[in-house]
Amino acid sequence: MADEDSSLAIWPEIEKAEKENRRELVLQGSAFDKKIQDSCGLHPRLYSLSLLNYLEISQCPSLHEIHENIRHLSHLQSLILCRNKLTSVPKSIGDLKAIKVLDLSVNQLQALPEEICALSELKTLNVSCNSITSLPDGLSKCVKLASINVSKNALSRLPEDLWCSNLELLSSIIASENAIEELSSDVHKLAALKVLDLSCNKLQELPFELADCSKLKETNFKGNKLKDKRLEKMVNGCQTKSVLDYLRAGGRGKGKGKQQDGEAGEKADAGRNVSKKKSAAKQKGKKEAEEVDELNRMVVRVLHVSEAPTAVTVKVSAGIKDVRPYIVCCIVKGMNLRQGNSLKRFLVAQTKLHDDICAKRTTATIATHDLGLLKAPLTYDARSPDTLKIVPLGRKEIKASDLLKHLQQEADEQRKQKKRQNVSGLHKYLQLLDGKELYPCLVDADDHVVSFPPITNSERTKIKKTTQELFLEVTSSTSLQICKDVMDALIIKMAELNKLSFDIKDDVGSDEETDVISDRPAENPASPELTVLQVKVFDVEGNLKVVYPSKTDLMSDLSNLSVIR
Repeated sequence: MADEDSSLAIWPEIEKAEKENRRELVLQGSAFDKKIQDSCGLHPRLYSLSLLNYLEISQCPSLHEIHENIRHLSHLQSLILCRNKLTSVPKSIGDLKAIKVLDLSVNQLQALPEEICALSELKTLNVSCNSITSLPDGLSKCVKLASINVSKNALSRLPEDLWCSNLELLSSIIASENAIEELSSDVHKLAALKVLDLSCNKLQELPFELADCSKLKETNFKGNKLKDKRLEKMVNGCQTKSVLDYLRAGGRGKGKGKQQDGEAGEKADAGRNVSKKKSAAKQKGKKEAEEVDELNRMVVRVLHVSEAPTAVTVKVSAGIKDVRPYIVCCIVKGMNLRQGNSLKRFLVAQTKLHDDICAKRTTATIATHDLGLLKAPLTYDARSPDTLKIVPLGRKEIKASDLLKHLQQEADEQRKQKKRQNVSGLHKYLQLLDGKELYPCLVDADDHVVSFPPITNSERTKIKKTTQELFLEVTSSTSLQICKDVMDALIIKMAELNKLSFDIKDDVGSDEETDVISDRPAENPASPELTVLQVKVFDVEGNLKVVYPSKTDLMSDLSNLSVIR
């Protein structure tokens, strides 16, 4: 096997990763596919890069297998092996105990090894667009699993232990376009389930217990021939609330659980009287508690985007699909950045989100802009490194290719000066673009690049203390749900910071990053309430791809957060 042939000339990308103790490595596209074809597989030295925490090998149709030596990459947190032609996954993948994101989508897999169930840190599993006939039993051992996508396979059933209360974080199940015949009545055990897509399967019934999924806000059962034709009509109309209400009532208006005789009715009346007395006794204390809670309450108000031509929209170009396909955006009004260290606290919080939920920008990247400096409509595009030009934060306009060269030189200098391998700032993210022939970018109506994820934003739209309305953007190469989760976390953090600024009422200070503070006198906001305005994302044909926030977004469990829709 070529993977075991140590006589092969080492690939420059692998040699560079070894020399610099890289934490991330991306091998993508036709150039690497040619190397894989010539070598009859991946170079064996790849499996010696034990410091890697992010590995992406994608768009390489000559890649048919991964060697069992993948087990040596024990620090991997994200393994992206999408859009290849893998026919199998080695059992040794179960030794990657630190894996959080596993993407095996768009391959030729027919089965998954049981050892996947040993990945106790796994949060996101994507095996869509394969030919998998069954999933391994034991997924309930992946107790941190939050999202699973098994769409476009050949599944006739989902494993019983997928509906296990151990999976208390599982919020999204996408299993569309299979041959699944039954939805388990244990679905209600998934306490965190928000999204359930079983469209285009072979379901004939939906269990009443589905209505007991308290957080379920988005369902899709289209394309199933249900026995209950009234329910099928609701399903095809995507009326999630109506579907759940119908199931809760027992279907066909039967009113499941209703008392049918007079005696039961009398008992119910007596019970209600007792309940009223207890409720009245608790009312006073409850009201006092609510008054205290109200002082700590954060409020986020969602405004639905109008159909007016002035609404900010984003068009996604066709070329971005194989580069960094996922993006969600929104507009936030009411964020007070003028007072004291408010702006600094916001930037620090954004950095922390990048390190934590974004896994050091490997799963997603956040960008924030001054809406007043953006000219809509916007385009999410993919451009070659030599044609993409940007004015990076704190720098002059430069080609993306030259920017990365300068940043690499700075990183090398950092290593020499500090005599260590780790680097800081933007330099940490250079390797995320290794091997990419096109770079993602967000472009305004004047063709100015305002964002170059995952590297930098533009100085043109930089937020300042005087910024009154923010345009937020989250992009990812992993999944749309990750974009939404990160945006949720960002907005909730903004609500917390705005409440903090409102409560402490520190003085309006100078902004070192701003030459001029507005001549307009500082105004103390009447409340810390944030307003979030939806932004729609369309494809090149004008079809709606995503709108954020939708009804299923911003579903926080925080008791002191009120989301008004």
